[in-house]
Amino acid sequence: MAKNVKKYRTACICLALAVATLAVFWQVRGHEFVDFDDNLYVYDNDHVKAGLTREGLVWAFTQAHAYNWHPLTWLSHMLDCEIYGLDSGRHHLTNVLFHILSAILLLLVLNRMTGNLWLSAFVAAAFALHPLHVESVAWVSERKDVLSTFLWMLTMWAYVRYVERPSVIRYLMMLLFFGLGLTAKQMLVTLPFVLLLLDYWPLRRLRLKGQGYGDSSPAIVPASARRCVLEKIPLVVLAALAGVIVYVVQQQAGLVKSLTKYSPAYRLANAAVTYVAYLGKMFWPTNLAAFYPHADTSLPVWQIIAATLVLVGITAVAIRSLYRRPYLAVGWLWYLGTLVPVIGLVQVGLQARADRYTYIPLTGLFIMIAWLIRDVFARLAYPKAVLSISAAIVLLLLGVTSWSQVGYWRDSIALYERATAAVPNNRRAYVCLAETHLSRRDFGEAIVNFNKALRIKPDYIEARCGVGRALVMQGRAGEAAIHFAKALEFNPNYDLAHTYLGAALAEQGKSDEAYFHLSEAIRINPRSSLALRNMGIWFFRQGRFDEAAVSFREALRVEPDDALAAKYLQTALQERERSLRTSRSSPSDG
Repeated sequence: MAKNVKKYRTACICLALAVATLAVFWQVRGHEFVDFDDNLYVYDNDHVKAGLTREGLVWAFTQAHAYNWHPLTWLSHMLDCEIYGLDSGRHHLTNVLFHILSAILLLLVLNRMTGNLWLSAFVAAAFALHPLHVESVAWVSERKDVLSTFLWMLTMWAYVRYVERPSVIRYLMMLLFFGLGLTAKQMLVTLPFVLLLLDYWPLRRLRLKGQGYGDSSPAIVPASARRCVLEKIPLVVLAALAGVIVYVVQQQAGLVKSLTKYSPAYRLANAAVTYVAYLGKMFWPTNLAAFYPHADTSLPVWQIIAATLVLVGITAVAIRSLYRRPYLAVGWLWYLGTLVPVIGLVQVGLQARADRYTYIPLTGLFIMIAWLIRDVFARLAYPKAVLSISAAIVLLLLGVTSWSQVGYWRDSIALYERATAAVPNNRRAYVCLAETHLSRRDFGEAIVNFNKALRIKPDYIEARCGVGRALVMQGRAGEAAIHFAKALEFNPNYDLAHTYLGAALAEQGKSDEAYFHLSEAIRINPRSSLALRNMGIWFFRQGRFDEAAVSFREALRVEPDDALAAKYLQTALQERERSLRTSRSSPSDG
């Protein structure tokens, strides 16, 4: 009877968790795709828009697109398009569904490991409702985040079942979920480390000499350290392979920044500051933005020292509590360890940090907080009702704040305007906002925002070229050429500036100068499909159709989805045939 009551209570809590999460995120049903990778992942991706096809399946597993290799994520987007078409709201709701399922699984797994339903429910609710997790859920392109985390939770569930009653089948099930998770996003590379932490607490397989526990965790048969480590080796091998794949893909795409861009000292300093920044945002989640730029110069020394002291201090307390409060060490090491792939030691992308990177790591902190507050309240003999009401108020505040944060993801304009307001001197956000206006042919607003970015950073060549592109689209190629030339003063090897300048000069009839800059662009970056296409257009206008066709073919080899290059290639071949027919039909001299 008591067992049935417990199951009923657990089911009710799961239902309440699902309803509360849906209430916070339901508004995404009316949200648009945003001009922030959603084009790469869905609405401009012909393979995805076609739905589930044989060609799409091959492409998902064999091609690296959007700077990543994550075939399962591609297949999930394809399935959405197969079912919903390009109904953006339903694509968003799929993210919400995975988020809800992950929260419920987290509750069930924690409860199974610790035997404490209410603390497990608090951790799961914090995971579901925290504003730092909005980015992962309300952004269609972060399907890889919610899908991989769902598989992370399934892997933990399978692992707990395995340690309760070891068998080959249960181990293979865990390995399967882990492998699938790696094909959704390689963030799961740290999961073997987390499973080893769980062996120590709350599973209690690994025990220090003389260790005892004061909680009600269900007993698990102890295991040797050697066995616990050996069990993780197949997972580590899979994780290593996945890590190598994604590193190679992102390096080839130019997304991994060289050490000359960000020095090792700067990376270490930024990592320390970022760890503490995430910690602060967990407690006080305000001024959240879709993009946080790097500092123009080195970070202030006081920030580095303060962040280091905070990290060392918390680590020391956690380690000293290994015997009495093992959850502190487990939760803290979970947080530190799972952030390692995205903390910036290997710099990927342009951002200094991102809210989405906390999606899994914050769970460790939630565990620390939940169990520590329980122990503190027990020592101070506070009534349980006080603890329950306090927890409910905290979760309500998190839910309300998240609901507000979700609203900023309704469209691209709202998203980037929020980023410019939340983070001072957010030059990248101004450029993204300008690009959105440019895509909507709102040239005036585009130029205004490009210029705002230039006021923050006068040598920001992407913004300088953005002004030029807006002017070209207005038919003001002469003025645009001045901006492209200015960009080349800051960086003579910037291939895009050469490409844009070559096109602008061609519009002005300056054929030789245009050819020079297009050639320079291709010399600097032989894989620039835009430069190759523009060179093909240059040849086409000169009536040199064979050479034009060669350039268009090369552009399509680099970017097979370049519809404009494909159209020009067809036209160039038709013009060449027309010229040949004309020359054959012309009367010969004499």
